[in-house]
Parts: sequence; structure tokens; C-alpha cells
Amino acid sequence: MTLPDWVPSWATLVRADNPSPMTLEGTNTWVLRAAGSTGCVVIDPGPLLEPHLEKVAGYGPVVATLLTHGHPDHAEGAARFAEMTGSDVLALDPRHGQPLVPDGEPLEVAGLSLRTFGTPGHTADSVSFVIDDEAVLTGDTILGRGTTVVAWPDGILGDYLTSLERLRGLGNIPVLPGHGPVLPDAQAVAAYYLEHRAQRLAQVEAAVTAGASTPMQVVEAVYADVDRSVWPAAELSVRAQLDYLRATGRP
Repeated sequence: MTLPDWVPSWATLVRADNPSPMTLEGTNTWVLRAAGSTGCVVIDPGPLLEPHLEKVAGYGPVVATLLTHGHPDHAEGAARFAEMTGSDVLALDPRHGQPLVPDGEPLEVAGLSLRTFGTPGHTADSVSFVIDDEAVLTGDTILGRGTTVVAWPDGILGDYLTSLERLRGLGNIPVLPGHGPVLPDAQAVAAYYLEHRAQRLAQVEAAVTAGASTPMQVVEAVYADVDRSVWPAAELSVRAQLDYLRATGRP
């Protein structure tokens, strides 16, 4: 798939054929390889779709497979992909793979220096990966279009806001997301996400003050302009927002 020329040349995007309102055009599987390196590293092999996994494996040899988090659209195919390629799967959640290197420590792989960058919030096990300080792979923490779900009860809004602040601190490096198109500026998009979350919190607080007494009633008031097919996901985010408001002493 052709990428803008400001995306580092070591990144290749292979998109899974699993489009939906939640996955946008499909899951982005990233194949990373520095010039001159024989092996590659794969980020998020994606769903258990054999044609997709075969296509990604064709970029091998694969020396490591890393997961941004354990949701099925990113990790379901990981075990099968490991069988196909012989690569180890590394993940924060031990249910999905072997341990990642600790947060902030570099992993030298495929001719690149990859740094694990903890970004919990969408899920408790969400991580991003900073590559050579040239780009950040964000999984579902930042999407290429729209905003992401805080997947309550596993996802916690306070953690998510902290993660966005961390990502904003990376500066204007490109974002290679888990869904949707690439974005040119991590600092700008993280700032937008923080502003959006502040606006949503104010809307949720206003809905509760106006009499909404259940999460779905809040969804109906706050997300009226959003496709109803994603209301179940919106309800998870609302529950996370209500927990955050209670924890911070608001209604």
C-alpha cells in the first residue's frame, strides 16, 4: 500500500480485509525493516484471516511479532502467524505472548531501534512503539480517523488521558495507527484527542445534570449524531467517563 513520502521508508502497511465501523478500512498490520536488513518485525498481525497472514508472512523472514494490545482484530491471528513464520510473539499481556522489553528500553531488531512506550487507557495492555525516534505506532490509542473507545472496564479514562499527554510529548513525528490513514504529527493529534475528551466529559457531565440516569441515556444525549452501530462502544466510553467524573468528585 502506497504511503505518503513523509512516512519513514522502513515502514510497510498491509491492511487486513476486516472493514467495519469500528475497524475503519480494516486492521493495519505494520511490517518494519531497515534498509539492508534481512529480517523484519511485524506489529499486530491482525485477525485470523489466512490470506492476510500469508501476505504478511511473505515479507519475511520475520524475526519478531509485537502486539499493541490483545483485542482480536489485532491479535487473533498472532498464534497462527507465529506457526507460519517461527517468530516469537511479544505482548504486554502474558496471555497473548512473551514479555515485551520494559517501557522505555530499546529493542534492536530488523536494523531498527524500537522502544516500548506504555499507553494504557484504550485497554489496560495497550502499548505504542517508538521507532528510531522517527515515528510512533499507536495501535488503537490514536486512530487515523475519528477517535478511539476507552473500552471500560478494562480501559480507564484517567490512564488514557495520561497516555495522550505522553504521546503529545513525542513532538511532530508521524503516527502509524492501528486503523485508518497515517497522520503526520503525533503532538497535534494527541492535543486534538485531549481537547475532544475534555469536550465529551463536559457533555457527559451536562447530560447527567440534566437528568440522564443510565449510561445509555447519556449515550442518547451525547452521541445522538454518531452512527447507532457504534453506540455499544460509545456506552463503554460513557461508563469510563462516568467513573472518571466520580473519581474526580464531579457528578
